[in-house]
Amino acid sequence: MITVFGSANMDLVAYVGRAPKLGETVTGRDFRTVPGGKGANQAIAAARAGAPVTFLGAVGEDAFGAEMRDTLAGAGVDVGLLRRAPGVSGIAHIVVDDEGGNSIIVVPGANGTVTGPTADERAVIAASRALLLQLELPMPAVTAAARAAREAGVPVILTPAPAQPLPEALLDAVTLLLPNEHEAAGITGAADPGAALDKLLERVEEAVITLGSQGALYGSRAGERLHVPAVPVKAVDTTAAGDTFAGALAVARAEGRPAAEALRFAAAAAALSVRREGASTSMPLRAEIDAELAG
Repeated sequence: MITVFGSANMDLVAYVGRAPKLGETVTGRDFRTVPGGKGANQAIAAARAGAPVTFLGAVGEDAFGAEMRDTLAGAGVDVGLLRRAPGVSGIAHIVVDDEGGNSIIVVPGANGTVTGPTADERAVIAASRALLLQLELPMPAVTAAARAAREAGVPVILTPAPAQPLPEALLDAVTLLLPNEHEAAGITGAADPGAALDKLLERVEEAVITLGSQGALYGSRAGERLHVPAVPVKAVDTTAAGDTFAGALAVARAEGRPAAEALRFAAAAAALSVRREGASTSMPLRAEIDAELAG
C-alpha cells in the first residue's frame, strides 16, 4: 500500500491562447472544474498506475469537498480517513495556454487546517510501502508525517513544491527528494542539474531531478547516476505531469523495480498525461503505461 499525505484542491482551469500579462484581460476558449491538488493528484496517479492507495488530508464542508472525495474514491483511492474541515475546500486557479504551459494560484482552504497526522493516520503510514509528500500542507504537518514514516522504516518520497525552504528535520526523514530543475536550483543554488544533484545528495539518500522534455536525472549516495530521457510527445496540458511522474515512480519502487526501470515507468506515465487536458483526468491507467513501455 502507498499512502499519500497531502493536499486536495478543486482546480478551476481556464484555457487561453496565451496567458494574460499583469493588468491585461484575455478571452479564454474553455473553462473546467477538475478535482486536483498535488496530494490528491499523486494519490490518483498511483492508484491508476496499479497500487492500493490511501489518501490522508482534508476537504471542506462544501460541494467541492464532496466532489473531491467522490473523485478519489472513484479512482480506487481509500478515503476512509479523509478529514472534513469546517469551511471551504482548497482551490487552485490554473491558466493553461495553447503551448501546454500553465500558471497556478493555490488557496489552501481546508488544507491549511492539517497540523499533523492523527494516531490513526500514523498507523496507516507505518503499514505503508511508501509515503508520498508535497508542500501544499503546512510545513509542520509535512515534517511530522515524514518523521512518523521514518520511525516506522517506511520510505519517504517528497516533491518539494510549491518551492520553499526545507527544514533539516524534514530532509533528515526523506528517502528520495523529487524536485524539478527549478526547485533543485532553488534548494541548492546550483543552476546546472548535475551539480544540483550532487548537492542534494549531501542532504538526502536519493534524488531525482525532473527536466521536462529532457527527461530526469537520478542519483544515490551509493554512487549510482542515471539519465532517463523523456518520451517524445507534443504536450497539450502539463498541469499534472509532475504529480503523475511522482505517483508512478512510487508504484514502481514499491514493486521493487531497479532505479532505471522505475524511472522509465514514471516517464511513460508522465508522457501519457501531458497528451490530455486536465489534472486527475489526464492520468493513465496501468495498462496504458505498460502499452507505452512496450512500444
